Amino acid sequence: MTRILTIFNLVGVIVLAGLCAAQWKVNRQVNQEAIASEQVRIAQVGKLADDNRTIAGYAADLEELRQRLTASEAALKETGDKLADKTVEFNHLQAERDQIAAERDELKGALEKWIVAVAARDAALKQADEQIAKVVADRNTAVMQFNDLARKYNGIVKELNDERARERAATQPAAGPAN
Repeated sequence: MTRILTIFNLVGVIVLAGLCAAQWKVNRQVNQEAIASEQVRIAQVGKLADDNRTIAGYAADLEELRQRLTASEAALKETGDKLADKTVEFNHLQAERDQIAAERDELKGALEKWIVAVAARDAALKQADEQIAKVVADRNTAVMQFNDLARKYNGIVKELNDERARERAATQPAAGPAN
């Protein structure tokens, strides 16, 4: 009888060791996936911060361009006022006015190009935002799946522990008189 119990205990220990190895492997894989998800999140946060800095730079450039355009328009208006006041220097002022008009046209052309570039940038940022939202949604789904898996695993472990406790309780009274 004791020899059968010894063999049964040996088989039980081997099975338990196998279960522990399988559990360790599953836990290791889950931890590696969690670390990978965190690394992706950190990379996305860094990319988002870089994008925000780029947007701030574009906004500053746009504000500078607006100030230049305002200054150019103010200069053009001032030149127009001088032309009305000084008829003697008409030819000289007319040339200056034409030059300022050309600069204004250049600035308007630059503004139009800038507007197109800003629109393209906004589209790229919108696409990046959509990609970030998708990655965040995928990450959230993965986390929810992981949590669900962990909850199921914990339930199975609890059931296994409860079953083992019941088996121990059932075998202890029978094993007591035999020894």
